[in-house]
Amino acid sequence: MVLNMGPILRGEITRMEIEYDLAPEAIFDVTFPENAHVKGYITDDAGYMRLYLRATLPYVGQCARCLAEVKGDFTLDFERTVASEGSITEEKLAEMDDAYVMIREGKLDVDVALREELLMCFPMRLLCREDCPGLCDKCGKPLSAGDCGCNKKEIDPRLAILQKWVDKQEK
Repeated sequence: MVLNMGPILRGEITRMEIEYDLAPEAIFDVTFPENAHVKGYITDDAGYMRLYLRATLPYVGQCARCLAEVKGDFTLDFERTVASEGSITEEKLAEMDDAYVMIREGKLDVDVALREELLMCFPMRLLCREDCPGLCDKCGKPLSAGDCGCNKKEIDPRLAILQKWVDKQEK
């Protein structure tokens, strides 16, 4: 969204409310059934402008442990200092670009910075629940459904020949 910053820059208002929907960037193996809902405001305190946004993004993906479908809402709080063009050198802006958003020609475009922040902060792995036991290593059955009955005893492959000898002795 591109905001006309004229009223704040002229001192007519000290607070500007913002609310809109933002189409998210694609993320591997995650779908977004709806756009992110963004709500917030910009304040001006004697020339010091601050942007506060909260983005809520519904998502659908797979659990990283058991591959079950995971649905939820990711919420991101986004804050930046708003600077006018020419108030900060390009070098300082380049080294601190995650702290500022720039007003260029009286307009403020927050979408690029917000999309980047959503992409960077979105969880790398989704879980259906924190204590998800995952899948059985042998048969692939989800362990959340109960014990699959597979033999959990693992024999060191270097000692497998001895296990064959023990099995013969027990017969």
